[in-house]
Amino acid sequence: MKKGKGADRIDKEAYFGYLLDTYERLVYSICFKMTGNQFDAEDLTQETFLSVYKNLATFQRDYEKAWICKIATNKGLDFLKSAKRRSEPKEDTYFEELKDGRESPEEAYLRRESKEYVYTICQSLKSPYREVATEHFYREKTAKEIAEEQDKGIKTIQTQIYRAKAMIRKIMEGRAAG
Repeated sequence: MKKGKGADRIDKEAYFGYLLDTYERLVYSICFKMTGNQFDAEDLTQETFLSVYKNLATFQRDYEKAWICKIATNKGLDFLKSAKRRSEPKEDTYFEELKDGRESPEEAYLRRESKEYVYTICQSLKSPYREVATEHFYREKTAKEIAEEQDKGIKTIQTQIYRAKAMIRKIMEGRAAG
């Protein structure tokens, strides 16, 4: 059975919807890490997916994640370059605008509290998710590092991290509702 243009359009729309659902959070996190600003990250995420949509016909499905991440990274780099040009410091204000690298007592307290909260949540999980979550979310180790330390396959660790994240999300939602 031969597809018409209408069917191709539906397939394209459905595939774009899949890409958006699958990679929107990843793209947002890339953009947020680059900009440090929620609003700019949202704008760049939108620009990334607009570019994805426009170039969907030339895109190779085997490399979708890498392709989308590359677009997001390029959008972020372009943004940073333009932001730097827009905000060249004046000589008299340059040193006043330099931020002290040390964190304030309030920032240090909030960071410690957040770390303790993450640790407490991780410890509430059952084994092996407790150990993997503690290593990944509390000690901030990569899946590869955890796999090497525990002498397990990286796919096993990635799956355990994914499941632990879902369990943590459920716990967090329960606390927010209660």
